[in-house]
Amino acid sequence: MSEFHKKAEECSMWTKEAGYLIEKARALGIPLAWDRLEKQSPQCNVCEMGLSCAKCVMGPCRIIPGLDRDKGVCGAGADLTVARNFGRFVAGGSASHSDHGRDLVEVLWEIGEGKTEAYQIKDEEKLRRLAEELGTDSKGDTKTVAKGLAERLGADFSSFGPGLAFLARLPKKRLELWDKLGIRPRGIDREPVEMLHRTHMGVDCDPVSLCLAAARVSLSDGWGGSMCGTEVSDIIFGTPKPNKTTVNLGVLKKDHVNILVHGHSPVVSEMVLLAAKDPSILKAAADLGAKGINVCGLCCTGNELLMRQGIPLAGNHMMTELTMVTGAVDAIIADYQCIMPALVDVAQCFHTKFISTSDKGHFPGAERFHFTPHNAKALAEEAVMIAVRAFGNRDQSKVDIPVEPVSMLSGFSNEAVLGALGGTPGPLLDAIKAGSVRGAVGIVGCNNPKLRQDECHVTLAKELIKKDILVLVTGCATGAMGKAGLLLPEAAELAGAGLAGVCKALGVPPVLHVGSCVDNSRIIHLCAVLANALGVDVDQLPVAASAPEWYSEKAAAIGLYAVATGITTHLGLPPMILGSPAITKLALEGLNQVLGAAFIVERDPVKAAQLLDKHITSKRLALGLSAGNGKEAAA
Repeated sequence: MSEFHKKAEECSMWTKEAGYLIEKARALGIPLAWDRLEKQSPQCNVCEMGLSCAKCVMGPCRIIPGLDRDKGVCGAGADLTVARNFGRFVAGGSASHSDHGRDLVEVLWEIGEGKTEAYQIKDEEKLRRLAEELGTDSKGDTKTVAKGLAERLGADFSSFGPGLAFLARLPKKRLELWDKLGIRPRGIDREPVEMLHRTHMGVDCDPVSLCLAAARVSLSDGWGGSMCGTEVSDIIFGTPKPNKTTVNLGVLKKDHVNILVHGHSPVVSEMVLLAAKDPSILKAAADLGAKGINVCGLCCTGNELLMRQGIPLAGNHMMTELTMVTGAVDAIIADYQCIMPALVDVAQCFHTKFISTSDKGHFPGAERFHFTPHNAKALAEEAVMIAVRAFGNRDQSKVDIPVEPVSMLSGFSNEAVLGALGGTPGPLLDAIKAGSVRGAVGIVGCNNPKLRQDECHVTLAKELIKKDILVLVTGCATGAMGKAGLLLPEAAELAGAGLAGVCKALGVPPVLHVGSCVDNSRIIHLCAVLANALGVDVDQLPVAASAPEWYSEKAAAIGLYAVATGITTHLGLPPMILGSPAITKLALEGLNQVLGAAFIVERDPVKAAQLLDKHITSKRLALGLSAGNGKEAAA
């Protein structure tokens, strides 16, 4: 075994099923993400520091201060090059989440227009409540209300509308600060487009200006596109309520047709789930010897179904290739985002069919459909039948499912959380004031093959709940927490006495699953609700965020909109900004003076927990509260 393979094994073996299946894939000669990382190593230090530029054909340029290469051909130095690259990185992530939100708003409009029968309003109460909040017709018939709300939210994607609707949820002080800094987002589409313009050669050459503009871009995602995606998904597919389900590769069933839905959009996955219940399709599966059709989730579209329908979650980002190595997956039906192109190659090593469903996401070698609100039901039925036929070609002797499923509790929307507290934030605020819940941290983000899979997520969460800090979790972190048993009420035994008491009284886990990555908008919304109830700005709350194993542009956008909202955010790996000491200092220190929050970068999850704990203690003391958890003396 090569030194790199030993390192890769160390990165994966923290979860026994991953290590087992990596060895199986290696024996079969199937390359995985860890192997491809080896071939890319050593990775380019100049790129890693954000000092490479390929935005024009005078280049590409590599900025290497101190080696007489401190400026590119156009004259851009390290600070400007890093700022340009980071701005575009954030714009890519914001555009992705916001385009997801647009898809949901368009479906809502189609429902209002009566142009689709496949999709319906599942939560009419939330539809009318949101319409009233945003000032559109909330009293008419359902379709009229849906159309009016869709048109109001659709205006948020323009540069010429009345301003982002959901900004009214924020404390007045935060909006005033954004206006002072010039970072109040003006339109969901406008901000990423303007960032592409600003970062073109010869436009914005001020690194600080670019960094502030990047914050505005991210806010157009968090308080715009992502929040649209979350709220409208609830209206169409149902607002999540606590439900018990299962997680890990053990959710696959040897005697069933196994379909994995992958990507981010419930527009596709909800139709696949409906098709899998069709009696004629179930009969076709039975005729081939299957006892049923088992739909499971991967990544964020898995989180969407998990939250609303209780559908099991098979895995997160770094488990996607390994699911097929079990030999039990008959089809992966994917939409967009975080879908490795290599999945098509791995599928071809087995009987698995890979099916793409979005016109935005083409995967060469896949079976391709283009789902729309008009054809989604029929195409979902066709895609499920492809999986059924694939089951008929499965070699059952090669099926290898190495673990049993683990139970977990999901479905903690803001409505569910506040509902459990009597419908208001009062009891949660009382618990925070008393110190039984000292604060809260949202642990979000993906996996990264550079880190031991899931270890950072789970270790950080365990360290925080021991300190009476409530954890909210979204996206790929969910699979990690679920497999570790942290998403069960019994996990309260691992928490400090204060948090454990609250969890036992409510029958909830100390780690609450609140959704997919767009549902980080639930977290910032809940923070705004708490801040408004206390009469303070968000940056005064004893809260923080963390992306311990992040990798994507979307995660950078999430982290930046959290910081811009006033929530200090921990990253397990640094973004590609280290080539500029000035911008690095701004991210780690300077933003505190500007936004009241900044980034913390720490690879070690135990040390990260200590830093977050220190941050929460400082916020409690500033509010005149005790430090809690036996920390008074130290404070």
